[in-house]
Amino acid sequence: MITDKDIKSIAASGEGYNAEFKVRLPKKIKEVTEEICAFANASGGTLLLGVDDDNVIQGCTIDNAKRSAIQNSIREIKPSLNCDIYAVDVDGKEVWVIEVPSGTQKPYALSGAIYVRIGPNSQKVTEIEEMRDFFQQADRIYFDETPCPAFDIATGIHTDNLNEFKAEAGLSSTVPNEQIFKNLKLQDQKNAFKNGAVLFFGKEPQQYIDTALIRCVAFDGKDKRYIVDDKKFTGPLYVQYKEAIQWLKNKLDVRYAIEGSTGPREEIWEIPQTAFKEVIVNALAHRDYYDRGATITIELFDDRVEIANPGGLVSAVSSKDFGKRSHSRNPLVFGLFARMRMVEQIGSGIGRIKDLMKENDLQPPHFSFDGMFTVTLRRPFDFEKWISRWEKHLTKTRITILRAVHNNPKMTKTVIADLASIGSTALDNNIEHLKDLGLLDRVGTKGGRWILNYINPEVGESGW
Repeated sequence: MITDKDIKSIAASGEGYNAEFKVRLPKKIKEVTEEICAFANASGGTLLLGVDDDNVIQGCTIDNAKRSAIQNSIREIKPSLNCDIYAVDVDGKEVWVIEVPSGTQKPYALSGAIYVRIGPNSQKVTEIEEMRDFFQQADRIYFDETPCPAFDIATGIHTDNLNEFKAEAGLSSTVPNEQIFKNLKLQDQKNAFKNGAVLFFGKEPQQYIDTALIRCVAFDGKDKRYIVDDKKFTGPLYVQYKEAIQWLKNKLDVRYAIEGSTGPREEIWEIPQTAFKEVIVNALAHRDYYDRGATITIELFDDRVEIANPGGLVSAVSSKDFGKRSHSRNPLVFGLFARMRMVEQIGSGIGRIKDLMKENDLQPPHFSFDGMFTVTLRRPFDFEKWISRWEKHLTKTRITILRAVHNNPKMTKTVIADLASIGSTALDNNIEHLKDLGLLDRVGTKGGRWILNYINPEVGESGW
């Protein structure tokens, strides 16, 4: 049985993968039973009756008839499930507790329907593919729910990371770590830390899950021939996220806007930082950690950034439902990120990435699901960066011509000649040279336009 102090701590932690609050017993008791069924299909959980959505303990009264109704509703869950139901006095307010174990005979169904826990929410499984995926997961067990007996809790915790988690999750720094581990159900019945807890809070999770890291590689050009930087970031997942974001910040174009003379300085990334947050957290939370042959990779090219993680779409999410429906391979890890407010509404991340790219006049993101789940974010074209590469290969006159047609593809030869301070014959000769290099072309005659091919001189690639 949990105590009044436990209830205060769980309430302060908020709802999550292992905790659900109801301010009172709903008129439809089945709503409570659905949550119980979902907890049983996950790693268990605690349902508190008498705590509101703002995590405030209000208390509630449940008489014998209502308690019997709850128990009768639980009996409708098949296979049978035993839950502890009792009241606890918390500063003079009665809070009812329903403790749900992680079921040993998964899957559990209520009225023929399967309910699962995804982050802080319960979801009814309705599609055949979702059911198939659930049965597969129930057979092999979620990776992040599997215990890691070799992990030493006494010496293996990354203290700074745990403290940062407490701060971001709104947990009091005075709450003992053991209490947090208990509330979040980070340990199994034998008190062994689960894989998800090791990934999130361990100093060196790579000692136990060797490919649980992010590799960041920068290339010169648009293919993988010339590596200019190669880093591997290890440690707890949140630390990996922060270091990967910092690496990207150092590589990408970031400018600063200041409001007024003394206002705060705003970072403006060439690709919105929030888009990278969505993609990287998604990779850390949803990658297939059973796959020991691959890691999460962030690859930076002149024209794009590709972020890939092991495992395509889970079978519960078809390509037509992509971006609308979510199903996590690692619900414990996803729930911990959710507590830090690193993820928002289930299934909304893909739409948010698309909106961010559109709002910043960037090309839409591209998604690939073959073996690896890959997101490609196209960088904005930087003409000045590109033209600087040609300055040592071309005369100033030819650079002027390229700059002119870039600014106005319909510019007349007369205007170009004036800008370059040359005659018509010299202009024609220079244009022919640029055409021979493949940099310049012309479509149409009168009323036509110039086509500038953005070839990189070092590698001879066209396009951006």
